Amino acid sequence: MRFSSRALFRRPRPCLPPLTRLVALVGIACAQMAAQAQQDSSDMDGTRAEPARLKASPALVDSLSPAQRSDAPTFLMGERISGRPDLETVVEGQAEMRKPGTVIKADRLEYNAANDQAKASGNVRINRGGNVFEGPLLELQVERFEGFFLEPRYQFLQGDAHGEASRADFVDANNTVVYNATYTTCRRKPGPGWMPDWVLKAANIEFDTGEDVGVAHGGYLSFKDVPILPVPAISFPLSDKRKSGVLPPSIGLDTVNGPELSVPYYWNIAPNRDATITPTLMTARGVDLGGEFRYLEPTYSGVLRANYMPSDKLRSTDRWGASLNQTGSLLTGAGSVSYSLNLNRVSDDFYWSDFSANGALKSRTLASDMQARWGQGGLAVTARSLTWQTLQASTSVIVPPYGLRQVNVAYSQLNDRGFDWSVQGDLTQFESDRLLTRQPNAQRMYGLAQVSRPFVVPAGYITPKLQLHTTAYQFDAMLADGTRSADSTVPTFSLDAGLVFERDTNLWGRSMVQTLEPRAFYVRTPYRNQSVLPNYDTGANDFNFATIFTENAYGGHDKISDNNLLTLGATTRFLDADTGAQLARFGIAQRFRFEDQLVTLVPTNTPARSGFSDVLLGAGVNINERWALDSTVQYNARTDQSVRSTIGARYSPSSYRVLNAAYRFQRDASEQVEASWQWPLNDLWGDRGQDLGPGRGQGEDRYYAVGRLNYSMNENRLVDTLLGVEYDAGCWLARVVVGRVQTSASSATQSIKFELEFVGFTRLGPSPLQTLKSNISRYQNLRDSGGSNSRFSNYD
Repeated sequence: MRFSSRALFRRPRPCLPPLTRLVALVGIACAQMAAQAQQDSSDMDGTRAEPARLKASPALVDSLSPAQRSDAPTFLMGERISGRPDLETVVEGQAEMRKPGTVIKADRLEYNAANDQAKASGNVRINRGGNVFEGPLLELQVERFEGFFLEPRYQFLQGDAHGEASRADFVDANNTVVYNATYTTCRRKPGPGWMPDWVLKAANIEFDTGEDVGVAHGGYLSFKDVPILPVPAISFPLSDKRKSGVLPPSIGLDTVNGPELSVPYYWNIAPNRDATITPTLMTARGVDLGGEFRYLEPTYSGVLRANYMPSDKLRSTDRWGASLNQTGSLLTGAGSVSYSLNLNRVSDDFYWSDFSANGALKSRTLASDMQARWGQGGLAVTARSLTWQTLQASTSVIVPPYGLRQVNVAYSQLNDRGFDWSVQGDLTQFESDRLLTRQPNAQRMYGLAQVSRPFVVPAGYITPKLQLHTTAYQFDAMLADGTRSADSTVPTFSLDAGLVFERDTNLWGRSMVQTLEPRAFYVRTPYRNQSVLPNYDTGANDFNFATIFTENAYGGHDKISDNNLLTLGATTRFLDADTGAQLARFGIAQRFRFEDQLVTLVPTNTPARSGFSDVLLGAGVNINERWALDSTVQYNARTDQSVRSTIGARYSPSSYRVLNAAYRFQRDASEQVEASWQWPLNDLWGDRGQDLGPGRGQGEDRYYAVGRLNYSMNENRLVDTLLGVEYDAGCWLARVVVGRVQTSASSATQSIKFELEFVGFTRLGPSPLQTLKSNISRYQNLRDSGGSNSRFSNYD
């Protein structure tokens, strides 16, 4: 049976009148026919079934269930159609077959409804869930998605990856094997002679779009038409989804460790657990085996890291380091107990200097800190154990900090008949190396009771507060006065008051709200002789806007400073009248001490004198999203000099463009200038002002300068240096970063990192990304993940 052009074929009926385009609708869903039959039966019985109702949906469904696929109808379209109903159908001329999730287009299409087989020839194109294959010949079991494609060209939805092959075998809906195949993410350019900058050529490649993994066998990686890496077998991601496998090797150069080669293996244990095992060959030292295990459980999560190097050739001993960071909670009959673990340990004192270039350690004192906290209403109980490993050097011995075992109990109430009050008690055991410390180990009991009464109105507030501090010590050795115990009790009264004024204003044609916020803070703490008391955990507070309005000049519980002073300050802010965003802030504050301060941390310290303190001046300006300025100046009116100054500025006109600058000065101590940046060098030759973004610019090569310089003006030398260049060619990136880290006053380590990233495939070389992020404020990765594409992105 043959139908003329521009006729409609529908399976239940033999023919229909001509239409403007031949449309064949084959295989109408059984559910639809059953519904129709039920409707007809209802009509005969005199009853009518409930009509179907549409349900609202917030978005198109990105994936279809197997039931939806099997129940959905199949549509055939073309210029000419012939065949037998429910058997075979032949469509010629712009033939097209549609089924949810699958579209086949060709010059000629044969479809056998009995076995659900489609044969297509001539300019064949199949789109399955956004993944596209094109070629001359296709045979396919449509629903099972089993078959083959000759000489296909293919493009995947995720990552814009594409390639060519001599044959593709469709194993099922998610698995495809291509032979004599290529794979690249470089976008095709016009012209017959186009070659991708990089391409993977393999005897066969297995694509698993369900797991978003590709596995290549018998291949090699070519870059700029030059084979650079043989790959007998390699797995690679088709998206950002995690997968187990060998990660790209890293090659580095260190002035002490020599050339380095790392080959990490990533193990995707479970959705909430993974591990990375990284053997590293350091030619000057030996082989270091590193591992990282991450876990996320319902009641706890953490990271375990460890490194082990047997027989370091430079130190003639085994080297190791380990750390554990974990937080969680435990359910008890009395409620939940939260806890945190931060444990760190290394094998020897030289570990910090030998492995500082790779970021293994940031300090010569390693803390092992364990804390647990229970709370119920206003009651809280905290227990803590803190120990230290101090990495000593013969040229610079440091005093180790005190370890401790501590229990703290606190109870507080807010707005209790208008009053805020709290009490807390603390018992702490302090221990350290007696050979390196000047004071004995001790047990300290500490208590604090305080009550305040805030009076708050829309225009301001006033808060009087009373505090009572008490401490008692028991020492394991006699003090200078021959005693083994000491105690102290110190009361404190404070009065905090502030006002807030507002007015509408207009600057630079912009509506603003300006505030004026004066503040006064008075503290009275009588003198109590604390000269015999030791100092275990107390230090002087930094002099800034946060601490100038506090009762105690010290942080900790060993020393309570005597005070009779008044602090006056004022802040003005400029706020956007429409959004409330802060555009500028200016502040000033100064103390007036009515009496000399007598309590010092150590007897040799110079106490604060009566009279006016230094003046604090602060400013922060954010005129727009491009510019930001923040500064603080500590000014001594007696000497007419600044004691300390910090000025920072940032300019970021668009993505991937940022300039940071800072000046830090402390009289008679240090003076440093720092600059860091990420900026496209293409701005220098005509691309200025273009807005950049991830995945852009294939064919528009871009160079980026990155770096950070920290220069000490009083030492006339660079303290830390980081210089690098990034190159973005669209489908591949290159980064080279040279760094210098000061490890002591007389020594430093240098390193160079070079990374070649084939976008969507793999990376070669040690990645400097973490180094760039930690050194350059607002640095942006050129290839941050943009999320997954929808199957509708490649909709036909």
